[in-house]
Amino acid sequence: MFKEHPKGLFALALANTGERFGYYTMLAIFTLFLQAKFGFDTSQTSSYFSWFLGAVYLTPLLGGFLADKWLGYGRTIMIGIVVMFAGYLLLAIPNNDRTFSLIAMVSALAMISLGTGLFKGNLQVLVGNLYDDPKYSNKRDLAFSIFYMCINIGAFFAPSAAEWITNYNLNQYHLTYDAHIPSLAHQLLEGTISSDGLAQLTSLAAEQGTKLSLTDFSSLYIEKLSTSYNYGFGIACISLIISIAIFVFFKKTYKHADYNANKPTATSHVEELTPKQTRERIFALLMVFAVVVFFWMSFHQNGLTMTFFARDYTASSVSGLNRIGFSLATMVLLIAAIYSIANIFQSKTGKGKTISGLFLTASLGAIALVYANMEPSMKITPQIFQQFNPFFVIVLTPLSIGIFSWLAKKKKEPSAPRKISFGMVIAAAGFALLAFGSLGLLSPTELKATGGVSSTLVSPDWLISTYLVLTFAELFLSPMGISFVSRVAPPKYKGLMMGGWFGATALGNKLTGVIGDLWGGGMELWMVWGVLVLCCLVSAIFMFAMLKKLEAITE
Repeated sequence: MFKEHPKGLFALALANTGERFGYYTMLAIFTLFLQAKFGFDTSQTSSYFSWFLGAVYLTPLLGGFLADKWLGYGRTIMIGIVVMFAGYLLLAIPNNDRTFSLIAMVSALAMISLGTGLFKGNLQVLVGNLYDDPKYSNKRDLAFSIFYMCINIGAFFAPSAAEWITNYNLNQYHLTYDAHIPSLAHQLLEGTISSDGLAQLTSLAAEQGTKLSLTDFSSLYIEKLSTSYNYGFGIACISLIISIAIFVFFKKTYKHADYNANKPTATSHVEELTPKQTRERIFALLMVFAVVVFFWMSFHQNGLTMTFFARDYTASSVSGLNRIGFSLATMVLLIAAIYSIANIFQSKTGKGKTISGLFLTASLGAIALVYANMEPSMKITPQIFQQFNPFFVIVLTPLSIGIFSWLAKKKKEPSAPRKISFGMVIAAAGFALLAFGSLGLLSPTELKATGGVSSTLVSPDWLISTYLVLTFAELFLSPMGISFVSRVAPPKYKGLMMGGWFGATALGNKLTGVIGDLWGGGMELWMVWGVLVLCCLVSAIFMFAMLKKLEAITE
């Protein structure tokens, strides 16, 4: 899996891991921060969230254009890291003035969006350029799977980091996290709280052991929780320092790939295309972009409505075997165990199999030891659910690589457009599962009318299972799609076309707000997920209808 790749792949992948760790730490708590700090309702929160995610993935169009025409990929990436750092630093500074905080937040989001646009797409172009060399060209899809897995290593640790900093800061003031307090506290301070809500807040404040008045407690809790989120954003600054260090210190491993059609190097491999071939390839890419819009609209509900579902409808504590999934130590050990199993099958020597077997035994033993010393019941926060998608990406990537490699040897591997079609069908199945788990629950509007605290909380397994199915869809679609763009894009427009992939992602991210509006619009909860099922199925049908034409163009 990791053999016979250029060294530049690992330098670029690790640089991206650091940046993604910071980004996903921020994203894990972003919507919770908006509602805790400013008291935004779901519609306002959805608007900020969707505009930000849209901008993050739209700006790579600008980044790709600048890199293609003037700056080059490496220089554009460096500028992007510096701009991102400034944005995260501004977001990390606590301030109790609402107006100033709002202005600072919007400014910070603009800088993070611009910096990401200069960084993200161009880093992936460098990876693609490494595999323009005929020596490595047959490993392009595998390389992007490894690259994508490294992204998810950063994303996997991010929610735990966000949870740790939140709990640590609250503990300094003898407070504990409760998902229902921020909304009720804002309602009290604004004078809009219902009698049911007042009773719920009084009970929750008593559980915190406070001796303050309800008004003072509400102000204190909002202030300290918001500050905890600021500190969480500060983690991104640290991760970016690590990212830029890797990018600079290992420059020699990828420097030869920092070229484009306008500035080729002596060792570059620039393909010559006719105007007709250029138009056909751009058409094929645009068709793929049109479909993935709806995947990202659905998938990125993880930071919006799926986080709301985790907060408002899902049990806030776990016991029994479920505790394994909410302990960072056991999750890391599970990854080690799964990779040990993979190595047992892949090792060609008895010594290799023995070493892998010992690692497997040690990992399972450590899991049993950690599990035996866990508390009988563990409290969980809404953001921690976002660790399951990257966890599943990490553990399933070797399996997906193995299956596709086996199919490739038999000359039966599906084309990238066909994989994307399958991915959309699988995504529909994931949201169908969540829709089934939501049957019988109050709608978000009904829940708000009763004070915002549901009397019926479902098992965390519903969300975990949905994340598992969506991860299968993601592995069919995202790394393969990025690889497809890097292979098919006309040489003169590589940066721009990679920006186009992110532009489609940006539009999908902006459309996440539509689902956020439906969340508070009176629609039954299962119907909200049903809209996503329908969007994914329609996209899959469109993609299957275009397959022959797309495959003919890109063969």
